[in-house]
Amino acid sequence: MTSELETRIRNAGLRVTGQRLAVLEALETAPHADADSVHRRVQHELPGTSLQATYVVLGALTDAGLIRRIEPAGSPALYERRIGDNHHHVVCTRCGAVADVDCVHGEAPCLAPSSTAGFAISTAEVTFWGLCPSCQENDRGES
Repeated sequence: MTSELETRIRNAGLRVTGQRLAVLEALETAPHADADSVHRRVQHELPGTSLQATYVVLGALTDAGLIRRIEPAGSPALYERRIGDNHHHVVCTRCGAVADVDCVHGEAPCLAPSSTAGFAISTAEVTFWGLCPSCQENDRGES
């Protein structure tokens, strides 16, 4: 997988570094992770990596289109490697768990606004909110 990641980084016009590879690998195993979580995972691979360095790498990878940054209301920014489609997210209102939700209509954007105010719309971002299966199960157990 590392050679594939190296190719993706190069194709995005970036230099391949250990930190960039470690961040991409961290997001492979922990999609929808915040910067602190990514940083903890990166430190296992590269001890001594600062939180600031992790933020810089996350920013560079986002700008290069290699990862996506999402910002659910009331949560820190989350990062994921799933790019290139118009999927949405569902967020648990209790524990904050996040899952992907595929676009129902299949093509971006999957929502048609009543007015675009002159904007050329390229994507739609929808966040669904509710209780995840684990929190629902906990509720049933407490009843």
